[in-house]
This record gives sequence, C-alpha cells and structure tokens, in this order.
Amino acid sequence: MNKQRFSLFDVLNVFLLSVLSIAILYPFWQTVILSFSDPSSASSLGVHLWPEKWIPDAYRFVFSYQDIAAAYFNTILRTVIGTVIIVCTTLLVAYPLSKKDLPYRNYFTIFFLIAMFFSGGMIPEYLLIKNLGLLDNRLALILPGAVNVFSIIIMRNYLMTIEKGLEESALMDGAGYFTILTKIIVPLSKPVIATVALWAAVGHWNAWFDAMIYIRDPSKTVLQMVVRQMMVDMDLSQTQFGGGGMTNANLLLSNVRAATVMISIGPIILIYPFAQKYFIKGIMIGSLKG
Repeated sequence: MNKQRFSLFDVLNVFLLSVLSIAILYPFWQTVILSFSDPSSASSLGVHLWPEKWIPDAYRFVFSYQDIAAAYFNTILRTVIGTVIIVCTTLLVAYPLSKKDLPYRNYFTIFFLIAMFFSGGMIPEYLLIKNLGLLDNRLALILPGAVNVFSIIIMRNYLMTIEKGLEESALMDGAGYFTILTKIIVPLSKPVIATVALWAAVGHWNAWFDAMIYIRDPSKTVLQMVVRQMMVDMDLSQTQFGGGGMTNANLLLSNVRAATVMISIGPIILIYPFAQKYFIKGIMIGSLKG
C-alpha cells in the first residue's frame, strides 16, 4: 500500500512539474517563434509551436538600427568590467567585516547599512559625476555602483560560515591575509561569488537610465538605451512600417519587439544555467548567519 501511494505521488509530482515547466517555457518559446515568423503568421491567432518559415528579417532590422553593434559592445564591456569590480570590492570589504575581532566592526556595518537604505538622490549624484569630469565617460556607468552593500552583507555572512581553523593554520605557516584571501577564501567562496557576479552582471546588462543621464555620445551608449529608443520610435510610428532593404515588404511591430527581447536577454540566458547551482547555494548560505 505504501509503495502504491509513493508511485501515485511520483506520477502527480511529475505531471504537475511538467505542466509548470510548460507554462514557464512556452512564453519564451513563443517569443522565439514570433521573432522569426513572417507577418501573416505573427498576426494570426492560436498556439504556434513552430514557425511556417524561419525569417530573420526582424533581427536584420534591429541590427541595422543606429549603432546597435557598438551599443552591444559597450554593454558587454560595461557588464564584464563592472561585474569584476563589484566582485573585487565586495570581497575586499566583506572579508574584514567577517572578522569578529575587527575593531569597530559594528560601526562599520551600521555605516554600510545606512548607505544601503539612504542616498543623496539623483541630482547630487549627477553633480558629483559632473565635478569628477565623468560626464560622457563610460566610467560614469561603472564607478557609482562599484560598491554594493547588499552583496557585501551576503558575502560577509557567507565568509563567517567558513571554518576558522583553516585561516589560523595558514597564519601559523606564515601566510598573510591577502594570501589567505586569494588562496583559501576565494576557492571556498565560489557559490557566493557566483551569486554576487550574477546579480552584478544582470544589473549592468539591464541598466539604461544612467546611460540616458550621463552619456551624450551615441558611440558610448549601451544596448538597453538603444532598444528603448527604438521601441519609442516604433510606438510613434505606424503598427506596420517599411522593411528598408529586407526581403519582406513589411514587418509587424510584434516581430521586432520579440527580436529585441531575444537580443537583449540572450547572453544572460546563456550564462544563467551554468551559474544556477552556485547561485542557489550561495544565496541560501549567505542569508543564514548574521
């Protein structure tokens, strides 16, 4: 009887998880199909599991819009450099804060917590960037977010769970704190480092508002800003517009929107599966010990 109940539970569990997976994956697959569909198929109602013809006209239009190739490069550059800087600053701040014998440790923690909940606002930040001479400079997109207090707290809590005997034995062998950090702490902190890196990468990849404020040179703008401007321009135009050198005479606005979604989230979708196992472990362990 117990065995039959267990089998019935397995069947129901697989069925419910399969339905949930389909409900999550179908909108994504529908966006892929819509981005490659011709206007007649895209405008028809119903469930589409496979396009009648694979037509890349929407992607051709998107990549022909302004300097989107340069914007793509700027976004990748910003994401890589910004993520590395955030991970490094997070480690360098969280490691000493994880030491209970650090002088004034609680005061430093409170100082960072205040900075996390309160800020000077957009106007003081703009004036600061202007006085530093960073207007129309790519560093204006990276340096203001170089220190993330929430990531520091998560990292600090994770580092406090590492066995202290490892560090004490290394100190007895003559290792310095920087050597301990790079040779012992970092290899043991891959889950939380992957978590912080993923947060930072997604934040930099999706950011556009700071580029709208600080960047004036179109060659320095980021992908999300170009995509936003393209959506605004298309919303102001007709629902259908000329293809401009494409194989089809017209493209639907929905085709182009689907293509921009796939172009915008593509790199993050490719990276996330590899970081997921570290992401889940890092955020769970880093959120337990205070």
